Amino acid sequence: MPKMRKKSELPTKVCVVCGLPFAWRKKWERDWQQVTHCSDRCRSAAKAARPKVPA
Repeated sequence: MPKMRKKSELPTKVCVVCGLPFAWRKKWERDWQQVTHCSDRCRSAAKAARPKVPA
């Protein structure tokens, strides 16, 4: 069984939308390198703020 870690020992990143720090989560284990948003709310806010390009 893996060693338990304190939350302060987990890696952190800063959200590109809100600018707040967030910590590693088990569900992000496989793709931590690609995680840029702290929540679904920030991810949807980033999509809404993106300018629409006509096709």
